[in-house]
Amino acid sequence: MATKPSIPKGTRDFGPEEMLRRKYIFSTIERVFQKYGYLPLETPAMENLETLTGKYGEEGDRLIFKILKRGAELDRAIEGGSKSLAAEALRYDLTVPFARYVVQNQNEINFPFKRYQIQPVWRADRPQKGRYREFYQCDADVIGSTSLLSEVELVLLIREVFDMLGLKVKLCINNRKVLLGLSKLFGVENRTIEVVTALDKLEKIGVEGVVAELSRAGFDSQVVQQIQSFIETLVGASTSAGHNAAMLREQFRTAEIDVGLKGMEEMDYIKSALSNAASGVPEFEVVWDLTLARGLDYYTGAIFEVKAAEGSLQSSICGGGRYDDLTGIFGLKNMSGVGISFGADRIYDVLLETDKFPAELGGSTKLLFANFGEAEAMHCLKLLRLVREAGIAAELYPDAVKLPKQFTYAEKKGIPYVAIVGETEMKEGVVTLKKMGAGEKGGAMTVAEVITRLSNSSAG
Repeated sequence: MATKPSIPKGTRDFGPEEMLRRKYIFSTIERVFQKYGYLPLETPAMENLETLTGKYGEEGDRLIFKILKRGAELDRAIEGGSKSLAAEALRYDLTVPFARYVVQNQNEINFPFKRYQIQPVWRADRPQKGRYREFYQCDADVIGSTSLLSEVELVLLIREVFDMLGLKVKLCINNRKVLLGLSKLFGVENRTIEVVTALDKLEKIGVEGVVAELSRAGFDSQVVQQIQSFIETLVGASTSAGHNAAMLREQFRTAEIDVGLKGMEEMDYIKSALSNAASGVPEFEVVWDLTLARGLDYYTGAIFEVKAAEGSLQSSICGGGRYDDLTGIFGLKNMSGVGISFGADRIYDVLLETDKFPAELGGSTKLLFANFGEAEAMHCLKLLRLVREAGIAAELYPDAVKLPKQFTYAEKKGIPYVAIVGETEMKEGVVTLKKMGAGEKGGAMTVAEVITRLSNSSAG
């Protein structure tokens, strides 16, 4: 019995039309990356398991796709009762491999180092709408500087990308120092990561869900009540973000929590710089969200999260933040960096739902040469070369079949023009150009005239 063709759950095939749309997203993002001075980089699909583990938190580590040892090495591990049957894994994100690359190549890198990377990542997640097990990330990071101007630049970069894509978005920012200050305020500084992990799920599970998670984690009921009160105050409609920030700043000041105040100062600087840099540009909603956490353990400063302000997808489509010592894990201390990551697959879904893809994405054939037989085909090959050299996408139908079938091919593929070259056209050195959907042939013209017509045509 033949095997039924299928692909693993959480993965997708992309046909030609989908690929043109995806390339439109990638090229748009890449152009902006380059415009801001970022350089391209690629790293292997797989990394050593020890490179990835311990960098994403307990939940993140569970989603790493591990690769089994192979051959005799696997046999020895099984026979020896080893708990570790894997030594390598598919990369979970692009940031940790980037940090590994920086450490390995530190003597050749000119710091601050600005790189961008557009590659797939893999997560052993439960597939659902907007969540895939294989997906692309488009990252931009700058490492080797503590300047908050890098954060400001990344926010402006985010704005420009989504402006170019024609998508309205909402950007939320916060600071991990503020969250650390909150943990100190609640008296659970040694359990900051657990608080952050719970807060990161606020939008997904609500206030009650966060409270339940903290209770299950064994937090004191009084602490849980404090955190619940804090969240409810922030999400309540009766108070403004400015009022909440002022209230929290005063609490930090009273309790002498310097790290929290430092986080607030950094946020004030970013807001002020953005106000100056973005004056005169189209409106861009930036919200200071004191409950924004971002689940990854390595963030230490400003954190970002972008969601579409249109369409039904509620998940993040871009995010990132500051990490002060991610390279320290690999032996290079005090190398601060900050970066963002665009989720291309989710952006694709939003653009498709909101009908924001351009009608013409390029890359498709503009002219089809009809095939009337061997002699005509040989003649058309010469003309085809001239058309292609002029930068016009063109092709020759491979078989000398009936003309209606060739027209049907052009129609289904969306080719706007068909070049008809029979015996008469060959003798006269011309081409009869037919515009699909026009119902009639155009006049005879030279190949040079065809090139001018198609180059100036709004059809392509």
